[in-house]
Amino acid sequence: MDKMTNKERRWIAGIKPPDEMLTMSMTAIFEKECREQPARLAQVLNAYDRDQSIQKELHQLRHLALSPGPILFLGMGASYCTSIAASVWLQSCNRSSFFADAGEWLHYAPALFDQVAVSVLTSVSGESAELLELCRIKTQKPVVLICNNEKSTCWSLMQIKLPILAGPEYGSATKTYTNATAACIALASAMAGHPWQANAEGLLAVYSDTLKQVFGVRGELERFCRGAANIEVIGRGPAYGGAIVGSLCMREMAGYRAAAHSGAGFRHGPLLDVNASHVAIIFALGRTADLGVKLARDCNARSGRVILVATEQHPASEKLFPVKISVVPEPWEALTSVLVPQALTLAMMERSGANLPPRFEYGVMQE
Repeated sequence: MDKMTNKERRWIAGIKPPDEMLTMSMTAIFEKECREQPARLAQVLNAYDRDQSIQKELHQLRHLALSPGPILFLGMGASYCTSIAASVWLQSCNRSSFFADAGEWLHYAPALFDQVAVSVLTSVSGESAELLELCRIKTQKPVVLICNNEKSTCWSLMQIKLPILAGPEYGSATKTYTNATAACIALASAMAGHPWQANAEGLLAVYSDTLKQVFGVRGELERFCRGAANIEVIGRGPAYGGAIVGSLCMREMAGYRAAAHSGAGFRHGPLLDVNASHVAIIFALGRTADLGVKLARDCNARSGRVILVATEQHPASEKLFPVKISVVPEPWEALTSVLVPQALTLAMMERSGANLPPRFEYGVMQE
């Protein structure tokens, strides 16, 4: 590997990292990338609003989305999570849409590509094995790629493609999740004929301060969770994607056993297992906020501890740690909700170390 040239190396996002990055710890890198999110988010939203080439693609997709059939979103891992807010938002705009795991779709439903109006593939790396195979499938219907690596194989294969503009990311998905979700929401809004810029401005007005506020209490969050056998992260609607990627973040970066659930999914089964060894992070946000608050009470009644993420103030107790965050327009809570598990992950890493070393090159991508 040392004999390879920089051109031959498969650098993350296709860019050689600066020398100073190579000496940083994973904990320092993770914090740096988390705190880059406001600037990167502003960059991608500005580009989707003003860049003429991106505007051209969005206009084309608006026209293509008028065809019969649902809008399909596909991804793996954190990229799968970015699809959820966009698909849910289209459904809220009365446009049929659904999201699916790219690996499941590849093996069980590829022939159905021609039955959807538009397929949207999201891949941060552009090198994931499942996404590569999907990019190679011949279909009569349009397929669009949303990707953070413009030097990737997937990018070279696709005709319709949109950038994530998050820059290289060497830790767990933080700024790539944020930017990819924003790009998916902007795309979904364009396909639904729904203006998104004013709501995005409302998000940007509070996003940076919300991040600073949440990361400022990360030590308290970590202390509240100590001794837990596992942590459940629970969300509904757009925040469901935040719950999944938040749990992935804790597992990858801190090595802590965490799992994600939809609110209804948690109530119909896992709630019965809640006891004093459990901590639940519940996103009580958006139109289903009351259901999240109710679920928190039910967890407390079973002696479980709850970090309640809400836009209203709730009284703290021995078993309830409320985190009040700013109100943002639907579906942008997909971005603000995930700040809490990100902050908790950083505090866990600061206390016990990172679970993984930094990686600057793509490894083997396999199913």
